[in-house]
Amino acid sequence: MDLGLKGKNVLVLASSKGLGKACALEFAKEGANVMLTSRDEAQLSKTAKEIKSQTGSAVYFKVCDITQRNEIDELVAETVDKLGSVDVLVNNAGGPPAGTFNDFEDEHWQGAFELTLLSLVRSVRAVTPNMKKNGGGRIVNIASSSFKQPIDGLILSNTFRTAINGLSKSLSQELGKDGILINTIGPGRIGTDRVGELDQMVAEKKGVSAEEIKAAMESGIPLGRYGEPEEFAKMVVFLCSGANTYITGQSLLIDGGMVKAL
Repeated sequence: MDLGLKGKNVLVLASSKGLGKACALEFAKEGANVMLTSRDEAQLSKTAKEIKSQTGSAVYFKVCDITQRNEIDELVAETVDKLGSVDVLVNNAGGPPAGTFNDFEDEHWQGAFELTLLSLVRSVRAVTPNMKKNGGGRIVNIASSSFKQPIDGLILSNTFRTAINGLSKSLSQELGKDGILINTIGPGRIGTDRVGELDQMVAEKKGVSAEEIKAAMESGIPLGRYGEPEEFAKMVVFLCSGANTYITGQSLLIDGGMVKAL
């Protein structure tokens, strides 16, 4: 299937590693031009070189703290300047700290809001004028399986990932007339450093090994394993491609059947 992404211009937030990196790589494999971003310049440079060497596609990067509005605006402006447009936006952000309700004060809630939700609001606001000018675009918001089923010990993430889902649904109503399709994807247990850190955190609390925690988690997944970042990224790429012409306002799980909620 021709996904129609060759020559398209893609901005992926939080893309120096993990799910963001996996998505950027898959877009580049399809011949898209990609702009990477994170706060770690050294890692960004390394990732850009890796993706370019594997795919031959044009890959750029810019350091950006997505909790800062001016930096998001500058990022989008530079993406348009270097690539010519923003045809695709993949919203992604590192997760807020783990913990329960009594672990957090107002500043923690404010920080999680700015990282997880307000960054998404600002990035959509920044790219949509260019998308409208060019006749449309695609946006995917990476959230969490917690928008269907809360995850113990991740109250900050549970709260704001759910809000992303509601925002995306509202935006699909407002942006549809402009040819902009927007969807939310919730990863389950995908084999990234972040998931490994969460497994380690639980293991330390229970006094067992991280391998035991992983095995217990896998036993609750119908497919019997954690997902690969590439498997997750392929769905993101499809939803952002020319092959997707009628899916918008949806929330999809990539979790191997783990979540049991309807």
